[in-house]
Amino acid sequence: MNDSIYLKIQNSPRFKELVKKRERFAWILSAIMLGLYAAFILLIAYAPQVLGAKLSPGSSITWGIPIGVGLIISAFILTGIYVQRANGEFDEMNAAILKEAEQ
Repeated sequence: MNDSIYLKIQNSPRFKELVKKRERFAWILSAIMLGLYAAFILLIAYAPQVLGAKLSPGSSITWGIPIGVGLIISAFILTGIYVQRANGEFDEMNAAILKEAEQ
């Protein structure tokens, strides 16, 4: 691609919309993950007895293990949500922007 195509893309309203949507979506997912981690840390700091409580009376596993694993799994889920939208809506917008710029 040459510089004129890059300038067309950069000045395109569709490109600006794509960037805005992608950034907003990424920030929302980041805020969700940050909120989950913050809640986990606050739970450790202010209510450690919750995480130290056993799942059942005879169990050696505490609530901290499934909650911690759930936190890790939530990161994978949020990443999957981002990838699904990026491979769908964002890729379609990107293809339309490129097609428009090449004309």
